[in-house]
Amino acid sequence: MPNIKPISDLRNYNDVLHDVAVGEPVFLTKNGRGKYAILDMADYEKTQATLRLMSELAKGRKSGETEGWLTLEAVEEQLGIAGE
Repeated sequence: MPNIKPISDLRNYNDVLHDVAVGEPVFLTKNGRGKYAILDMADYEKTQATLRLMSELAKGRKSGETEGWLTLEAVEEQLGIAGE
């Protein structure tokens, strides 16, 4: 269940930070609407790595669609593992 707190709880920020854990962000609301999320640093880094990976995969797909896909044999040859 998500941990949702009003932003006014930041007056006692130690209590709010105590509730933040890996996989369990704290969501802060302002005037009843979601405004901020406080994440554990490991979760933040994982999210950033996932975004970078998805971006690189999208570039690869676009390249394959515009410039043509490589065959398995061509990849093995470029990697120097052909015929293994």
